[in-house]
Formats: sequence, C-alpha cells, structure tokens
Amino acid sequence: MRKVYWSRWVITVLIGLVMAMGGCQKATEQEGGAGLRGTVRVSGAWALYPMMVRWGEEFHKIYPQVTFDISAGGAGKGMADALGGLVDIGMVSREIYPEEIERGAFWVPVIKDAVMATVNENNPVLEDLLGRGVSREILEGIWITGDITTWGEVVGRSDVAYEIHIYTRSDACGAAQTWAHYLGGYAQGDLIGLAVYGDPGLAEAVNQDPLGIGYNNLNFAYAAATGKPVAGIKILPLDLNANGRLDEAESFYDTKGELMEAIATGIYPSPPARALNLVTLGQPTGLTRAFMVWILTEGQRYVEEVGYIPLPKERLEEGLRKLE
Repeated sequence: MRKVYWSRWVITVLIGLVMAMGGCQKATEQEGGAGLRGTVRVSGAWALYPMMVRWGEEFHKIYPQVTFDISAGGAGKGMADALGGLVDIGMVSREIYPEEIERGAFWVPVIKDAVMATVNENNPVLEDLLGRGVSREILEGIWITGDITTWGEVVGRSDVAYEIHIYTRSDACGAAQTWAHYLGGYAQGDLIGLAVYGDPGLAEAVNQDPLGIGYNNLNFAYAAATGKPVAGIKILPLDLNANGRLDEAESFYDTKGELMEAIATGIYPSPPARALNLVTLGQPTGLTRAFMVWILTEGQRYVEEVGYIPLPKERLEEGLRKLE
C-alpha cells in the first residue's frame, strides 16, 4: 500500500474562493440565502472528516462566498475547540457527556458510522480468523485485560505462538471510546497497546505489521475507489453469537456496501456502530445554523455516496427541531 503522508497529521482544507474582505473570520450571514458569506471553521473527528469535506464542497457550489476551514484531529479536539470558541463546529464521533452539556455543548446527530477491528493481510492465522470470526470476549481479552497474548489463543490453536501486536489511538477520539464501550462498557483510557495518532496512522501501523491488530472507522478501513478493504489490511469479522464460527448471517465484510447494509439494518451492533454529531457552543446562529440545517436536509443526498449510513428520518427531523 502506498503510504499517505499527512502534514503534522492535521489536514486543513480550504474550499472555494478567498473572501473579498480577506482573512478567516467567524461565520457570518447576510440578508437572504443568496447573500450567505463567511468562513465556517470546523475541527474534530476523523470519522466525520471525509463527509464534512464533501458537504463543504457542495455548500460552496451553492454559496460561492462561503468558505470552509476543516481539520481532523479527533473527537476530543473537536469538542475542545468548539467549547473554546476556536471553531464554529466540532465534529464528535461519540456520545456527548453531561459535563460537556453543562459547559454549553449543543449538538445534533447527522449520520451513522461504525468502528471495526483490522488485521494485516499477512497475519499467520488469517484463514482461521476469517472462518471463525472473533467474539467480543476475546477482543476484551486482547485490548482490556491482556489475558490473550498470542494469535494461537485467538483461534484456539496451541501450535501457534506468534505474539499479538496491539495498536490503539493516542488522540482522544470517538473511535477508541466507542470501541472500548463495545468491549464491555470501558473507556478509551482502558485500552492497552501501542498508541498511534489518527485513523490513517492506525491503519498504516497495522498495514506494516503482520502480527498487528487495530481498529478503524468505516471510511478508513475501506478504500473509497474500490469499496474493498484498504490494501494491506483485512477486516476482522465479529463472531456475534460467540459459537466459534462465522455464520452466513455474520459474513458481510467483503465490501463496504455489504457492511453498510449490516450497519443500517442493525445486524452489525451498536456500539461499535454509532451516530456522529456536530457540536457548537450554544445554539448556532447565522451561517453556522444555515449550514447545519442544509446538512440535515439537502446535504443528506451525499451521505451514502461518500460511504456513510443515513440516520432515520425521525432523528433528522428531531435535529431540525433543535435548530429552530
């Protein structure tokens, strides 16, 4: 797999024309929809980043005088930046905590995504893993208790002594929090393993290590162009009923489309599937509000195209009512 290099692991996307008055100012709104102008500043979850970039591109086509400054850095950064007034919108790929609400966090869910375990395509017991799947209890033994340390223990083979190389996230992020919650109600800090920054970094770590195991959000585990798992890694199937084999009803990882359908229908559990949220400091106004309303309405047409799962209509309407 060709390596992807990120500048200091933070991606900043500037979409559209430079504002006539210059500078990156706080989002503003002129009279009427046609007069929308300003810069919308967004930071946060890697899980939401590809979708937010597309939304920004499409909104700019409608309102050319609106530009976007979008960066990924983890859900924790998105929340901190939003509550600190550093951005207009924070992307948060986990539930919103009570203490954050007390500090003024206002949020609406916008799409659905999921976290999944990944292994290297040259894993020494890959055939066993793909045929058996792995139960939640075994994953807990790997990432939480540390009781399971070899790949032979994972697949029930005493003749395999290869050590498991565990990877996790170094940045405060929704993917890690969601994965830990799935493993038994834990928090990100309970996960053991070598900590790596960002979704791309974690995928690359597993890609380079035949004994590695990690986890990624949907759009970093599958390639956008092919709908297949990213070159060099395989999705580790979940043995949902813990019967020691991957039943036909549990086999939906070959393509991104298959897994998206399993997430949408609830076959793939939640967690590690979950809603992704946009967060502002207090009730949004002006351009920020207009953009969020557009996301919950016209912007939903791009969700599946980019590779996410739409929320039920009722949840979208609930979000619109919150924005009124």
